[in-house]
Amino acid sequence: MGRSKEFEESIVLQKAMELFWKQGYEKTSLSDLVKHMGIHRRSLYDTFGDKHTLFLKAIDCFGKLIKARLKSEISRAETAKQAIQCIFDLMIEGSGDRPLGCLFINSATEMAPRDKEVEQKAKEAFMQTEHLLADLIRKGQQTGEFPCEYDAEVLAENLHNTLIGIRVLARTSASKEKLHRIADFSLTILNK
Repeated sequence: MGRSKEFEESIVLQKAMELFWKQGYEKTSLSDLVKHMGIHRRSLYDTFGDKHTLFLKAIDCFGKLIKARLKSEISRAETAKQAIQCIFDLMIEGSGDRPLGCLFINSATEMAPRDKEVEQKAKEAFMQTEHLLADLIRKGQQTGEFPCEYDAEVLAENLHNTLIGIRVLARTSASKEKLHRIADFSLTILNK
């Protein structure tokens, strides 16, 4: 009879996600993972496979986390502009107990050029964000909150580009005030 797991899979996966998010794929060793996750090496392999498979699962875990947080933030907004502002604020302010920046961005810049699976996951996440922004922009255009002069997809691409830049800068010593100024200026394109 096999032994039962002595850990909650979702909890240790989240720990792995946080470590990859903080250190990146290459700098995170199996020993780091075992220690941080609080499980045995054999349990890591039996439950998650190899380091690369665990990393892909960690990226998926991050995607679910971000999607839930975005949904929660956006649900409180009364207008399309407020919803978009919430997205920017979330990416800038984040959560004090989380690593800086974005695991998708970090992974894309570190691994996408040589890892098609990581590239595909990052590409899908980026497209989801662009679609979300485009939907909010269309909503704002339909209600008259935003002018219809520009195509919603083009505006979404532009805003998403700014979001990516903000998430990269968030890993540096750039102040939150600077990041908010960048966001605020970029959002002015919605009112032109």
